[in-house]
Amino acid sequence: MSRARIRWEIVIVLGLSLGASAVYAIVAIIAAATAPVAIADQSTSVNPARSEREWLDFTYQFLSHFFDLLPVALALYLLWLPSRSAFERIGLDLRRPGGDAVLGVGLFLAIGVPGIVFFAVCRLIGLNLAVEASSLDTYWWTVPMLVFSALRAALVEEVIVIGYLSTRLKELAWSPWLIIGAAALLRGTYHLYQGYGPFVGNIVMGLVFGWCYLRWGRVMPLVIAHALLDIVSFVGYPLAVSLWPDVFAA
Repeated sequence: MSRARIRWEIVIVLGLSLGASAVYAIVAIIAAATAPVAIADQSTSVNPARSEREWLDFTYQFLSHFFDLLPVALALYLLWLPSRSAFERIGLDLRRPGGDAVLGVGLFLAIGVPGIVFFAVCRLIGLNLAVEASSLDTYWWTVPMLVFSALRAALVEEVIVIGYLSTRLKELAWSPWLIIGAAALLRGTYHLYQGYGPFVGNIVMGLVFGWCYLRWGRVMPLVIAHALLDIVSFVGYPLAVSLWPDVFAA
C-alpha cells in the first residue's frame, strides 16, 4: 500500500471515530473556557439518559454503543491480511487469557488509583468540569448498559488509537516514540471536553499504554485495563459524589 493511501486511510478512520471526537472536544473546551462561568462550575454528562421513556432510553443507548463499534470493525477489516488476521496482528485474541488478564488488572491498578487522585486534585483547583454520572438505580438494565459502554469505549480507543494507528504509522516509518506520543496526544485531546486535567491525565495514560503495547505487542491487556477503569468510573462515580460532594458533585 502506498504512503499516500495509508495517510488517507488514517484520516478516514479517525474522521469516522476518535478524530471527530477530538475536534468536538476542542470546540467544547474553547466554549467552556470562554463562558462567563468558571470551568470548575460547569458540568458535562457521561452516559446521559436519551429519553424519559424507558424502552426508548434503552434503545437509543444500545444503538449508540453498537454503532460506535463499527469503526472498530472497519479498522480490523483494513488491518486484515490474507495470511494473518487483524486480531492476531494487534493481539486482540484469546491465545493468552491468563497472562492478558494479569497484565490488564495490574495496569488497571497502576493507572486507576493515581488517576482518581489526579482527577480529584484537578477538580479542587478548578481545572476540570464536574461530571454528571448516571444514577445506578434508574432501571434494571442501567448497570449492564454502563458496563457495555465501558467495553465499547475500551475497544474503540485501544483498537483504533493503539492497535490500528500504531500499525499504520509504523508502516509510514514513524519512530516508536513518535507513534506513542502522537497516539497519547490524540487520546488526551478527545477527553478535553472534561477539562484540562483529563487532557493531561489521558496523555500520561496514553504514553503508558503505548509503551506497554510496544513491549507486549498485544492490545488485549489494554482493553481489559481500560474496561475496568471505565466500569469503576461509571459505576463508582455516583458513590463518590455521595461521599465527597464538594469534590465530585456538579
